[in-house]
Amino acid sequence: MAIVQVQNVFKAYTLGEQEVLALQNVSLSIEAGDFLAICGPSGSGKSTLLNIIGCIDTPSSGQVFIDGEEVSGRTSDQLADLRARSIGFIFQTFNLLPVLSAAENVDYPLMHLPELGRAERADRVAHYLSVVGLAQYANHRPSQLSGGQRQRVAIARALATHARVILADEPTANLDRENGQAILELMRDINRQEGTTFVFSTHDAHVMALAQRLVTIEDGCLVSEEARSDMAVQLAGESSRA
Repeated sequence: MAIVQVQNVFKAYTLGEQEVLALQNVSLSIEAGDFLAICGPSGSGKSTLLNIIGCIDTPSSGQVFIDGEEVSGRTSDQLADLRARSIGFIFQTFNLLPVLSAAENVDYPLMHLPELGRAERADRVAHYLSVVGLAQYANHRPSQLSGGQRQRVAIARALATHARVILADEPTANLDRENGQAILELMRDINRQEGTTFVFSTHDAHVMALAQRLVTIEDGCLVSEEARSDMAVQLAGESSRA
C-alpha cells in the first residue's frame, strides 16, 4: 500500500477578485522507500503540492490518503498529531530554534509524543545526531554551526520521530554546491540504508539528478512522471558533479 495517495486534487486561491488554480486535477502515489523529486519552475505548484501531502494545506477538492486513511475532514488537532507522527519536514531555512542546542532541537518534536520517556528520547537524539555526523556538536547552538551542519540537524530532527515520509522543500537552496551535494548524498544514503521515504520540492538539477522518481509540474498540472534505475541515477549524479 502507498504511504501517500493524492487523487484528483485541485487547489484554488483567491487573489483580490481573481481565482488562481495552483493545482489542477493532480494524482500521485508515493510508495515506501521512494526518493522522489517534484520539480518545476517557480510558481508551478510544486510547493503547494508538498504542503498538501504534508497536511499543512488542504485541497479545494480531491482526496489525500495517508497510510490508506483519508485525511479530509480531520480537525486541526488531528492533522497536527498526524504530522507529528507520520511526516517529517526539512525546510530550506532550517527552521531551528536559535536558543536551543542541536540536541535540544532534535528532541523538541519528540517532547510532543507523550508515549516517549526521557531515556528513549535521549537515545533517539544521540542516534540520529550520530547518523548525520554531528554527535560531537550536540551542545552547539545553530549560530555556532555552518549552514550544512544546521541542515544536518534538521534532517536528524525529521528522522527522530520515525516519520513514514520526509518532505524536503528546496533543502539545498541556502547551501553552497559542496554542502548541498553532501546533504543530498547523506539523504540518499539514509534512504538506501534505512528505507526512509523522501519527497523533495525542487528546481535544483543536483536534486533531480539523484532522484529515483521525477515528477514534473507546470502551471499546476502534473505533466510527466519518470522512474529511473539505480544505474541511471548513478550516471545522472556523476554528470551533475562534473
